[in-house]
Amino acid sequence: MELHTHQSLSGFIASEPQRTVTENRDTRFYARIGQPHFRREDDGSFTPLEPTFHDLVAYRATAERALAQLAKGDSFIAEGYIHTFHKERNGELIEREEFVATKIGHDLVRTDYEVDRSRRQGRTAEREAMSDQRVTTLRAMQPPVRSVALGF
Repeated sequence: MELHTHQSLSGFIASEPQRTVTENRDTRFYARIGQPHFRREDDGSFTPLEPTFHDLVAYRATAERALAQLAKGDSFIAEGYIHTFHKERNGELIEREEFVATKIGHDLVRTDYEVDRSRRQGRTAEREAMSDQRVTTLRAMQPPVRSVALGF
C-alpha cells in the first residue's frame, strides 16, 4: 500500500486565535503564526534568526478543536496545504497565501500537557461491545456446519 504524505507546518501561535463563520456557516479558525529560523554555525551550534510570520486557517471540526485548545504562544504542528489567493489592497491586486490546516495539535517536543483518554476508553469499550454483538449476529446467521463424510 502506498504511503500518503501531506505538507506540514510547525511554529507558534503569534496572535489571539479568531473565530469567524464562512458563507456556508462553517466555523473558521484564523491565527497569525510565527516560524522560528536558525543558522547552523561551523562549530555545530545554532544561532536564532528573526521569525517569519504567516496566516493559518482551519475549517469546521478542525477549527472548533483548534479554537478550544490553542492559544497565543502555543507551539503547534499542522498538516494541510497552502492556499494562494489574490486580494485588493489600496487599488492594487496582491498575491497572498495561507496555510489551511486539516489537522493541528500541540508540538509534543515544546509542550507539556496531560492527555485525557477517558473518552477514548469509553469508545473502546463501546466498540468491543459492538464487535461482540456483530460476531454473535454473524454466528447466528451462518448455517450449521455439517460433515459430509459422517452424514450429520
